[in-house]
Amino acid sequence: MSKARKSCSTKYRTILIWVSATFIFSLFLLMASRNNVIPTTTISQASEAGEDYSKQRTELYDKMSRDLHEHGAAFLAGGETSQSLSLSDLFTLNNGLVTPVLKVADPPVRANVLYLSPNFSQPISQTVKRVLLPHFDKAIWFQDENLYHFSMFHASHHLEPVSATAEEVDWEGSAVEEVARTLCPLRIRLERVVLTSTGVLLGCWQVINGTEPAIIRSKLKTALPRAPKKQLYNPVMIHTSFARILGCPRVMDGCQSSNEKAMHTSEDMLSFFHGIVSQVNGELQGFEAIVSEIWFVEEFDVLALALNGRIKARKFHLKCLVT
Repeated sequence: MSKARKSCSTKYRTILIWVSATFIFSLFLLMASRNNVIPTTTISQASEAGEDYSKQRTELYDKMSRDLHEHGAAFLAGGETSQSLSLSDLFTLNNGLVTPVLKVADPPVRANVLYLSPNFSQPISQTVKRVLLPHFDKAIWFQDENLYHFSMFHASHHLEPVSATAEEVDWEGSAVEEVARTLCPLRIRLERVVLTSTGVLLGCWQVINGTEPAIIRSKLKTALPRAPKKQLYNPVMIHTSFARILGCPRVMDGCQSSNEKAMHTSEDMLSFFHGIVSQVNGELQGFEAIVSEIWFVEEFDVLALALNGRIKARKFHLKCLVT
């Protein structure tokens, strides 16, 4: 009788264990299936937002690509940069040789830029030089291939200077480093190359994956509350300067001194520059790159990053850590 009771008790315990295990396993599957819904929804929302940003960029780049046709090659008559700086304030052109004019920035500009590694910038720079140099003498300024960058957000710029002590600059650098921890590396594709009426040859990019530029700028705005209210670029934009043309092409030597307005807007002139841009696009369109660093840069000269002036850069890797 005692043996029968023990056997019965053992069977009940075995059944109880199996039932409990089955219940726990079923509960785990249910929780897992519910948890999976959240990432799927998040991925879907992120994908839709990315498509919207991409569309906005394309519309913006369309507008930029029309600038040369609508305003002509204004850079041949001087003109201004996109940051309202006179070209004559930035460069001198003597005997066809371009020399940057470095002016002290007081206070220093403090810029946050995504950095493009030479692994990607060098082949771009080589292509741009190979296409452009045969058509121009020396009246062209090429962006240093070791300083290719995408401007994101300014803690201070020349249009709205924000002075800061050394301690405040250090604090800003630390704030940017914290933001960098939350940003994911960007995989980008060159959508097109455009030449603006101010003579800048720009690479206009799309984001394949990684943290969107609009989100990067939003996070930097929160992290740097003293920054200028007016920033310099459209929030969705991601672009970099390849070169700046400052003089006439060889086939139209002397164009700057004869009937300027007519020459700069002539069909022959515009057709020439459109052809150059088309050639660069033919070789670079679709080029892909990885961006994995953000720099917090003090520019001690006006447009130091563009003109090879004096800078101090704090460099941070994009770590993609969830907070």
